[in-house]
Amino acid sequence: MGAYILRRLLLVIPTIFGVMLLNFMLIQLVPGGPIDQIIAQLEGEGDAFAGISGGGGDNAADASDFDVGYQGARGLPPQFLEQLQVEFNFARIVCEDGFTGEPDLDAEECVAEEIPILERFGLMMMDYLRFDFGESYFRSISVVDLVIEKMPVSITLGLWSTIIAYIVSIPLGIRKAVLDGTRFDSATSAIIIVAYAIPGFLFGIILLVVFAGGRYLSWFPLRGLTSDGFEDMTVIQQIIDYLWHITLPVVASTISAFATLTLLTKNSFLDEIKKQYVMTAKAKGLTERRVLYGHVFRNAMLIVIAGFPAVFIGVFFGGSLIIETIFSLDGLGRLGFEAVVTRDYPVVFGTLFVFSLIGLTVGIISDLMYVWIDPRIDFESLEG
Repeated sequence: MGAYILRRLLLVIPTIFGVMLLNFMLIQLVPGGPIDQIIAQLEGEGDAFAGISGGGGDNAADASDFDVGYQGARGLPPQFLEQLQVEFNFARIVCEDGFTGEPDLDAEECVAEEIPILERFGLMMMDYLRFDFGESYFRSISVVDLVIEKMPVSITLGLWSTIIAYIVSIPLGIRKAVLDGTRFDSATSAIIIVAYAIPGFLFGIILLVVFAGGRYLSWFPLRGLTSDGFEDMTVIQQIIDYLWHITLPVVASTISAFATLTLLTKNSFLDEIKKQYVMTAKAKGLTERRVLYGHVFRNAMLIVIAGFPAVFIGVFFGGSLIIETIFSLDGLGRLGFEAVVTRDYPVVFGTLFVFSLIGLTVGIISDLMYVWIDPRIDFESLEG
């Protein structure tokens, strides 16, 4: 098992490198970089995406000699554009030989030199390997602090959704396995298929319209995790207010995990029920309930329990962006969306690096849980 874990750990490095390189190169094709955003705001246009003409690049403005590759750049001093390039690490200050003093664009002997794309990527990865993600371009806060600030909301949403999915899906899946082929099984399967087919964002919008002050009921708040004056409430009132706000987002993000987990539980129990040891236990006169929960349950739940980390990460990553945006929750999903829109590259690539590392680590943890729950599993022999 040690050799298997070592191989998995060694694969993390090239996998993250490939993910980062692919996304870094793809973003070169997207017009409108952070400098274009600033220029658009200075020119009073508000957004750099309207009417962008010409090239791409991760700053959409890496024109030779930093010329008018920017939207609205003709109205701004060239030295100002060069300074922006340097501040955003798209260029560096190069001075003539013999120059003394701090490199400064105000000096006649110093100019801004564009940093090649691949070199920028290499420098970025060197910093990321030290977990130095830099600062947000537009928030004046480090990416690490920003992620730590937003993470509790996303973790709360993912954790509650996963726990509720397990609480509902396991009993329902067991019941469906016991009553396999009956009307109950058929009816619940139809409901599960419909639930799985409904996109989470659409279900969230339906919940808002029906239960959050749309055309029908006003049972739940429209947005946010807490009400005004939350700090002045008692502990009990704060808990109730929190649960009141989190209900609709959790339901919306749980629906797909609920469907998948229910069918997984049912199929796992059906596989165990058909095995020889179950028939032997019944032949000895054990009741169906004792056979089910004394013998079948332990074996059938191995795959379901061991998959908990993967289910949590799936809910955490899969639904956080859309659900947080719909319900105006200030979490990592919404942070990533806003960073992409504003071309806040340190936040975009920093969160991508962290999420990729977490996803790969959780995959290894899931395998370890399988082995811990069922020592008979040997991944090294399976690979051989």
